Amino acid sequence: MSGSVAGADGLLRCPWGLSTPDYVVYHDTEWGRPVHGDDALYERLCLEAFQSGLSWITILRRREGFRKAFAEFSIAAVAEFDDRDAERLLTDEGIIRNRAKIEATLANAKVLAGWEPGELDTLIWSHVPEEPGPAPLTVTEVPAVTPESTALAKALKKAGIRFVGPTTAYALMQACGLVNDHLVDCVSRDPA
Repeated sequence: MSGSVAGADGLLRCPWGLSTPDYVVYHDTEWGRPVHGDDALYERLCLEAFQSGLSWITILRRREGFRKAFAEFSIAAVAEFDDRDAERLLTDEGIIRNRAKIEATLANAKVLAGWEPGELDTLIWSHVPEEPGPAPLTVTEVPAVTPESTALAKALKKAGIRFVGPTTAYALMQACGLVNDHLVDCVSRDPA
């Protein structure tokens, strides 16, 4: 695999970040930037779970559909969803209609609704690596799982959160800025 690639604007980016215009925007403005707040992290946790087995672009292009279907990922609102909502979601063409993933999203909201404000944020951010790894030169140097993502997945599962394994937890860590996996010469490695 390659290192950073120059885009049409001449700026170097992670190669995946140039594959579609949607990815350019996501790569440049969101991926790897710190995300805080329980609802915002719940959204990312849900989207990463829905991505399991699919490409991220599939989820990214349906993100607004997911937000509409899941009450903007308000934990309190989704925790009130019932069996009728679950059935409605299974027919919603704006999202991925996977029963197990939908049920996990609803069950996770019910668990998180019982937590203190900021508790999800604190739990997730307590798994930032003590020492950041070296900046990757190529995408082949970016791991899929780390000891921290394994520990995060175990902590979330122990707390009753479903549909999160070490790979999903690491994707969450990347997306939410707990780790910086932009390649060493990528324009987004150290954004201004």
